[in-house]
Amino acid sequence: VQLVESGGGLVQPGGSLRLSCVATGTMISPYEMGWYRQAPGKQRELVAKITAEGRTNYATTLKGRFTISRDNTKNTVDLQMNSLEPEDTAVYYCNAFRVVNIFHNNVYWGQGTQVTVSS
Repeated sequence: VQLVESGGGLVQPGGSLRLSCVATGTMISPYEMGWYRQAPGKQRELVAKITAEGRTNYATTLKGRFTISRDNTKNTVDLQMNSLEPEDTAVYYCNAFRVVNIFHNNVYWGQGTQVTVSS
């Protein structure tokens, strides 16, 4: 299973970016999909996640600026990021999670895509 992120880059404060993650080797439909980020010197943190049923959960610090969505037919999960702030600068990682049984979970990570917010 591979998760490949794209869409990162350099953007000015107040700008927008749309990250995309495409999965190969498995269908994402039974997975909870998420976006995490890790800034230099900080721990990786949850940005947003979307369950297999489509329920979403966001980091409270985002103040409604980001939107996660999934397209099971394309095997993709996107993160629309608006009103970006310098504090959003980080490597963003795509994650897939599924409980297989009480002994085992399937967890996959992408390689990450850099987002830099700077003037």
